[in-house]
Amino acid sequence: MKRLALLFLAFLCATVTFAYTERNLLQKQADMNSLKDVLVLNQQWVTYPDYTDRAGWDTFLGTFKDEYIRRGEKLLDYQWQVVKATDYLAFERTGNRSMMEKPFGENNNAIIGLLMAELAEGKGRFLDQLANGVFHTCEMTSWALSAHLITQPSSRSLPTYDYPLIDLTSGDLGGLLAWTYYFMHDSFNKVDPEISRRLRHELQVRILDPYMNNDSFWWMGRNYNGRMLNNWNPWCNSNALMCFMLLENDRDTLAKAVHLTMESVDKFLNYIKANGACEEGPSYWGHAAGKTLDYLELLSDITGGKVSIFQEPMIRNIGEYISRSYVGNGWVVNFADASARGGGDAYLIYRFGKAVGSDELKGFAALMRKSPSLPWNGRDVFRTLASIAIDKELQQIEPEHEIRPFTWYPETEFCYLSAKEGIFLAAKGGYNDESHNHNDAGTCSVWFNQTPILIDAGVGTYTRKTFSSERYTIWSMQSNYHNLPMINGVSQKYGRKYKATEVKAWKNGFSANIATAYPKEAKAKKWTRSYKINNRQVQINDSFELEEAIVPNVINFMTWGEIDHQEKGKVYIRVKDIKAELRYNAEEFELNVETKTLKDPPLVKVWGNTIYRLSFKAKTQAKKGNYSFVVKKL
Repeated sequence: MKRLALLFLAFLCATVTFAYTERNLLQKQADMNSLKDVLVLNQQWVTYPDYTDRAGWDTFLGTFKDEYIRRGEKLLDYQWQVVKATDYLAFERTGNRSMMEKPFGENNNAIIGLLMAELAEGKGRFLDQLANGVFHTCEMTSWALSAHLITQPSSRSLPTYDYPLIDLTSGDLGGLLAWTYYFMHDSFNKVDPEISRRLRHELQVRILDPYMNNDSFWWMGRNYNGRMLNNWNPWCNSNALMCFMLLENDRDTLAKAVHLTMESVDKFLNYIKANGACEEGPSYWGHAAGKTLDYLELLSDITGGKVSIFQEPMIRNIGEYISRSYVGNGWVVNFADASARGGGDAYLIYRFGKAVGSDELKGFAALMRKSPSLPWNGRDVFRTLASIAIDKELQQIEPEHEIRPFTWYPETEFCYLSAKEGIFLAAKGGYNDESHNHNDAGTCSVWFNQTPILIDAGVGTYTRKTFSSERYTIWSMQSNYHNLPMINGVSQKYGRKYKATEVKAWKNGFSANIATAYPKEAKAKKWTRSYKINNRQVQINDSFELEEAIVPNVINFMTWGEIDHQEKGKVYIRVKDIKAELRYNAEEFELNVETKTLKDPPLVKVWGNTIYRLSFKAKTQAKKGNYSFVVKKL
């Protein structure tokens, strides 16, 4: 397990020197001394009604009030679940995460359900059951997930009592319980002061003290200067900041804590690209960009608006990535560990648009809004309350989304092209050590009329394998299950040095040398993969030069729907009423169609039970040549 823990850290924290830019946007706004002068103490920054302000809550919740109460009523007899030792150990024994996460998650959702119901009704009816949940949670050894506990000193998945680990879930739960303490501590005191006293103590020892005193958490970036940081950084930092804002009123201590969060989030903002693209894919936008928004809003609140970087173009770019990556009809560009289905949380998108002044995001948020839609963000009570606060504004916005003909992210090397005939092409360069990486430098996806034709399968259920040395034994992570070649029988390899080079993008095309994404065994001197939109079709071209031709090259394409390949030189692809034709040179290639049966729920939900790999095997071996394919809309 110690080896697994080290591999988990290695995957998340691989060294990256060329991608790090010392912007330090937050620290340029304020130092420790100037922070002390602007801090808003004693929770005066909170704009929500006090628990006892019944008229205030009635107005704030509006038509949502009764639904929150009904949800709470279903939890009055909820049986708080015990997360057993064997549930934690299941992760290292079998790779199963859900054994621990399911009962833990249900408990956490019950806490927020009861809290929202009590805030809505205000009669004390849900108070005892809420106290049960709070006290039950305080008795747990850890609030972290078994899959993350392997980073504790024991390198095991059973929590140790003397190492409070701050991970995504413990941070979220800390934030939820800090809000519970803020709203309900007086009511708890009327039942028994020990409830509030115990809760305050646990928040101190599990969140506040570790954050101040333990700089070994990888996501902080304190000891990983210039290394890869991802959504964990703003996610954990926003929760830590929220806990300090709700619980700490000593000016000096609060100033130190706030500044530590600024230093840490600066590391994340220094790592990510100024063009705003999320290398983790749209599924992670809500965690990476979204938690950056949460953090920056909190930081502005606690400093009375004096520390704010919403005016920075980079922050706007980070937000607008989600609307640019939306193809339509619920489909998104899904590089890395992202699902092809999505679009994002309407409330979060609107909040981002409001913060940076983006009409693009506001209109897109209105498009994503499902009506009627009860604001609900699971254990994230901060987002639930923030969503309620802007619901009426969002209802007034006209839905709007424009697919631009050319979107280019030069630093991340993502390229989106579209044509008025209903064609959308996404291509990427990049390198094979990105956050939530797939070995996919040079791949593409193609949509016709907002329907996927050439696909990126995405990722299945996370298990122990997913973030370990076995990651690339998972088929969906491999380049030979993306729209890419196998050169001399060799697939792309994981590692920072395996990357696309000579990457170019223009208004109707994209090209990259992907030979540099393959290991030396591929014997590739140069392999230029290019894409071009022309009228009603996408042209795909491979121009290559090899040191040696060992075995026939194979060009793979992933697709779904109904496949007909009876006619030589053509593959007909039909997805509902959308028809496409993939043309190839039948004299040059032998086609093999592999049916990939899907059983993993996240993949089945998107693609159904079956997808296909079209493998075009060259009939001759050559050291130099050109391959051409055309995907045409019928």
